[in-house]
Amino acid sequence: MKHPLKFPLILLALLSLAHSASAQRALPGWLARPDTPADTAGLGRVLARPDFYRLQVSLVRVRRDAQGRPHLARPLTYRLKPDEYFYPASTVKLAGAVFALEKLERLQRTTPALTADSPMRTDTAFQKQTPAWVDSSADNRRASLGHYIHKMLIVSDNDAYNRLYEFVGPEELNAGLRRLGLRRARLTHRLSVGDGEPRWRHTNPLRFFADTAGRQLVYAQPAAYWPAPRPAPGVEPASMLLGQAYIGGQDQRIDKPLDLSDKNVFSLPDLQLLLRAVVLPETVPPGRRPQLSPAGYERLRLSLSQLPPQSRSPRYDSLHYPSTYCKFLLGGGGIARLPAGVRVFNKIGQAYGFLIDNAYVVDAAHGVEFLLAAVVYVNADGVLNDDKYDYDKVGFPFLRDLGSRVYEAELRRRAPRRPKAIGAN
Repeated sequence: MKHPLKFPLILLALLSLAHSASAQRALPGWLARPDTPADTAGLGRVLARPDFYRLQVSLVRVRRDAQGRPHLARPLTYRLKPDEYFYPASTVKLAGAVFALEKLERLQRTTPALTADSPMRTDTAFQKQTPAWVDSSADNRRASLGHYIHKMLIVSDNDAYNRLYEFVGPEELNAGLRRLGLRRARLTHRLSVGDGEPRWRHTNPLRFFADTAGRQLVYAQPAAYWPAPRPAPGVEPASMLLGQAYIGGQDQRIDKPLDLSDKNVFSLPDLQLLLRAVVLPETVPPGRRPQLSPAGYERLRLSLSQLPPQSRSPRYDSLHYPSTYCKFLLGGGGIARLPAGVRVFNKIGQAYGFLIDNAYVVDAAHGVEFLLAAVVYVNADGVLNDDKYDYDKVGFPFLRDLGSRVYEAELRRRAPRRPKAIGAN
C-alpha cells in the first residue's frame, strides 16, 4: 500500500474483538480512505461483507526474550465463531501427520527395524478399500510413511492422508485430539473418496518391510474396526447444513442445503493450537505437546515450510506446482512470491468453497514472527459441488493481501529479539 497505517490501527480494523454493527461498518471505510486505491478484489471486498464470506481470523504475535525463548501475545481475533461451521478440508492433514509419527515412534521402541522409510504395503479387507504398494513419486518407487507425510504436507496430497488414516485409525486419531486439548475437533473420514458409514470405521491391513522386494517383513498391522459412536466436538456447530443447493449423483441439482453432519470438524483456534504445538512446543503445556522426538518435530517442520521446487523426492515441476502453491497467506496459492527471507510453516485447506490457511510466519533477519490463521467462504451462487467457487477471483487475493498486510505491519514494528532456531540459519 502507498500509505500504510500503523499497526495498532490495522489490528483495530482488521482483527477487532468487537462484533457490533458499527465496528463491522467501519471496516470498509478504513479500506476506502481517500489516499488508498480502491480495493474490490482483495481485503476490501471480503471485509465489506464478513458475514457473507463467513470470515474468521486469528493472529498471535511472537516475541523472544534474551535467551531466545518465545512468548506469545494474547490472540487478536476477528469474527471468531466456534459454532459457525466451516469444512476444514486438508488442514486436518497436519493432525494425521502428527499422530502417524507418534505411532511410528511408539512402535519403534519394540520394533527398531521399522522406520519412516520402511517400504509400506496397504492391502484391502473391506468394500471399496484400495491397495497401495507402488509410489511412482518415490525414488525407490515404494510407498512409505515418511514419503506420505512429506508429499501430504508440501502439496496436500489426499491419498497420502488416507494412507496415514489407515495406519493410525479413527480411534487413535480422535484420542490424540483430546490428549492435545483440541476439544472442538473430530476426524471421521478419509478425504475425497466418499468415505461414509460404515466405511470410515474400517481400516486396511498394512505391512512394512526391510526391503523393496517385500520379502523381509518388519511389522504387520491387521485390519481394524471402530464401533464407537461418531465423536462429538466439544462445541457443536450451530448447523452443518451448507448452501442453498448442491450437485448430487449423475450431476443432478438438488435444491436444498448440503448436509455435512458426518464430516470432519475443526475450529480455527484448535487448528492454530495444533500448529503451535508443532512449531513452538515450548509454548504449550507438556501434556498437550505431540509425543515426538526432536527428529520427528524436525521432519514435520521441514515439510510444512519447504516449497515444491525445493523438494527432491518427490520432484515437482514449477508449472503445476509454483513455489507458493500451498501458501495462501502471503503467496495467494501460487500468485505471488514470498518476501525475501520469509519462511512459512503452514497447512492449507480448500473445498466446498472454503479456503483456509493456518500459518506460522518467520522473518529471522527482521525479527518478525507470528501465527496467523484465517478461513473465508467464497461461493457466491450458494451451490455446492458445481466447481464454480470464487477461489481465484476473491479467495486467493484476499488471503494473499491479509498475510501481506499483517507481515508488513509487523515488519514496521521494532522487535526486541530476533527469532531463533526454526527461522534462523
